[in-house]
Amino acid sequence: MRYNEKELQALSRQPAEKAAEIGMRVPKKGSVVKRRLVKLVVNFLFYFRTDEAEPIGALLLEHCRIAEEEPSVFSISFIEEPDRKYYFECSSEEQCQEWIDALRRASYEFMRRSLIFYRNEIQKMTGKDPLEQYGISEEARFQLNTHQA
Repeated sequence: MRYNEKELQALSRQPAEKAAEIGMRVPKKGSVVKRRLVKLVVNFLFYFRTDEAEPIGALLLEHCRIAEEEPSVFSISFIEEPDRKYYFECSSEEQCQEWIDALRRASYEFMRRSLIFYRNEIQKMTGKDPLEQYGISEEARFQLNTHQA
């Protein structure tokens, strides 16, 4: 997937849903754990050197697996390359679980399913489609059995 570097840098400066300095190991041979500022913005996980303002990388949290590896370590791998994992070492089990929960909620697919669920709940309660007022109620991406990439 292609991205405009300036747009990504601008996105990395937006307020984060979650941010912390944690240990990170990238999936390169011989990689060691390094302290990184990790920042979750929408569905991107940016990582920075702790003394720099510009990100050194970003992970798009789509089509990925977030797993607890140890009590205070989680990993992110992508469906296309499941053996290529990014590892993150937190200071506690609680911090690790908070990150896992936040990252799982960050994907577009999670947000889409949540929107559909709440849309249906509101429709049951009120008898009205809450998306109708925006003119988007018939769009395929908001239908239950449709998947849009």
